Amino acid sequence: MEQKQRPPVHYKEYLQLDKILNAQFPESDKEGIRADDEMLFIIIHQTYELWFKQILHELGIVRNIFKQPNIENSAPDIYNSVHRLKRICRILEVAVMQMGVLETMTPLDFLDFRDLLRPASGFQSIQFKMIEAMLGLTYEHRHGKAYYTSQLDQGDKEKVMNAEHEKSLLVLLNQWLERMPFVKSESYWLENSGSQFWLKYREAYANSLSPAETHNLQVFDNMFVVDANYPQGRSFSADAGRNALFIMLYRDYPLLQLPYELLNTLLEIDESLSMWRHRHIHLVQRTIGKRVGTGGSTGAEYLRGAADSHYVFKELSELTSFLLPRHLLPQLPKKLVDDLSYR
Repeated sequence: MEQKQRPPVHYKEYLQLDKILNAQFPESDKEGIRADDEMLFIIIHQTYELWFKQILHELGIVRNIFKQPNIENSAPDIYNSVHRLKRICRILEVAVMQMGVLETMTPLDFLDFRDLLRPASGFQSIQFKMIEAMLGLTYEHRHGKAYYTSQLDQGDKEKVMNAEHEKSLLVLLNQWLERMPFVKSESYWLENSGSQFWLKYREAYANSLSPAETHNLQVFDNMFVVDANYPQGRSFSADAGRNALFIMLYRDYPLLQLPYELLNTLLEIDESLSMWRHRHIHLVQRTIGKRVGTGGSTGAEYLRGAADSHYVFKELSELTSFLLPRHLLPQLPKKLVDDLSYR
């Protein structure tokens, strides 16, 4: 077969370097003011936006995978999802470390050009808002809702709203967890149903609690034993929560290793975003103290409120309260063990 002739690809054109390297226009230059660190400030934020674009790209792939009506646990799709979510974690690690470069700019260096930026603000980054929405942060759970889109033009508001109206990864994860059959399917259990497993587990869990932890048993009953008492307003349904805990408990079985990696990586994303937010808080406190942000926010105070409340997968992290050591776990039926072991 004759190979198709393509024009040569050159480094500069492929990377669009003429556009990228000529996309920095310091406001201080326009005003004839010397502010040597404004170039750094621009490049740092442009780099963040490029990383945000890559994160959105990876999240889009993962979300499309989980939009499928069925995903085999041993299918390449699960591996691909874990791989891309881990890549997001590595990108967020770079984002946190990149803050150290910005911290080389002293408060006085920033004041040289800060007032020229108003009302521009990192709060106007629609890509970061879209990342939060695609992961599963809803408008109702946002800190400072009244201020959330106040600094955006109409086109950017629509982009953010469209992202929030799509099924988030959190919603799709709940649907995927609900479909897992291991505890719910009666074909695996010699007793009446998989609900007997949770009664056995409850007994072992109750015996493991210290006197100061006995209140956890009522929470356990509400979440895993009595459906009628399942707490309202949670992101995960009762079935999804049970299956997520089951994955965590029996992660050593081959069929559950990738699902466990998936859940654990989502927790790592939450943790990395939290580290980025808190590093940002310290940077702002160090640079502008108690002054308001250039976009009109309360500065560090607003960032602290967002950092404390913008956890997307906190219900996954809460499940660790109900774990038991391996030697106390109820023994699973042989048929279930065989299926979890690819036999």
